[in-house]
Amino acid sequence: METFAVPLTVVGECEALRDGVPEQLAPLMTQLDVDVLCIWQDRRFTDALASSETRIIVLGGGWLEEEIFIVALQGAHRGYDVRLLSDTVVARVEADRPLVFHRLALHGILATTVRQTLLEWAVCRDDPLLKKKVQQLLS
Repeated sequence: METFAVPLTVVGECEALRDGVPEQLAPLMTQLDVDVLCIWQDRRFTDALASSETRIIVLGGGWLEEEIFIVALQGAHRGYDVRLLSDTVVARVEADRPLVFHRLALHGILATTVRQTLLEWAVCRDDPLLKKKVQQLLS
């Protein structure tokens, strides 16, 4: 994320996460100690999105058919282009995983992977050095 200067919002308790975050990412992180299902009612979150002119929200982590599902639907309902990092979410019931992805797709919420997202961002930036850096990172 540092390479792309993408801000990270971590919702809920994240002390263990912060300990494992590379030092260069820490300044990009904002922690909101709030129930993830109430994130769209949190003024800090919605004001930060509005002030940054954010159009795309990329979600990762959490329970797929619970937290991620609800947050993604609410984001799409509010007009955001919501993407889901499918390789960073866990289903409580694995049999529900394809059903949730299908339902999200019906609302225009795209599933992708971290790898695909990084490559897409690198290509969109049209920066040969950045593309090479991402390719090396992913190899």
